Amino acid sequence: MLAVIGEKIGMTQMFDEAGALVPVTVVKVEDHVVIGSRNKEKNGYNALIVGTKHAKKNRVKKPVAKQFPEGIEPLKIIREFRDFERECRIGDKFGVEILKDISFVDVVGICKGKGFQGVIRRHGFKGGKSTHGSKTHREVGSTGQNTYPSRVFKNKKMPGHMGNNRVTTQNLRLVKIDPENKMLLIRGSIPGAIHNTIIVSTAKRKSRMK
Repeated sequence: MLAVIGEKIGMTQMFDEAGALVPVTVVKVEDHVVIGSRNKEKNGYNALIVGTKHAKKNRVKKPVAKQFPEGIEPLKIIREFRDFERECRIGDKFGVEILKDISFVDVVGICKGKGFQGVIRRHGFKGGKSTHGSKTHREVGSTGQNTYPSRVFKNKKMPGHMGNNRVTTQNLRLVKIDPENKMLLIRGSIPGAIHNTIIVSTAKRKSRMK
């Protein structure tokens, strides 16, 4: 698997090679620095630890600064990528060019938070009657039984917190890579609000299909 840490900038549109108008999401990818690794002999699995976006030294506490090797400045965002397909050493740098041979990607991000919502918005319930005299327009309705077992079962669709979850969108086409501006153009929408941190990785199902 190959992956990068990006920042969602927003959406725009562009024309592809066939002249069709394609909606794309712009992702900004700063240079990544390798700060550590994991191996099967010591940790039980293979992984690469990378960071991006430089942090101010006066805002980094000593316990956090100690995890960075000598000669590497503290970084704001740190992620661990398992089974990284490229051999890297501590101190190596890479950016958007690592995805140059990839056509489809998976994007992981935190979706927008909607707060506390009812069952109609959260689960798509139809709702009650809208006729005169009805008092159950947007209520949940019956949630249990008056006979055995007189309780509410687990996983019952109820009102509650909506959004702000980790979401993975799979098999999105990587339309264009702009190494000069350090940007990726991905077809369609991706989870999260503008300026959210996301992870773009090779698609598990369509890693190198054209």
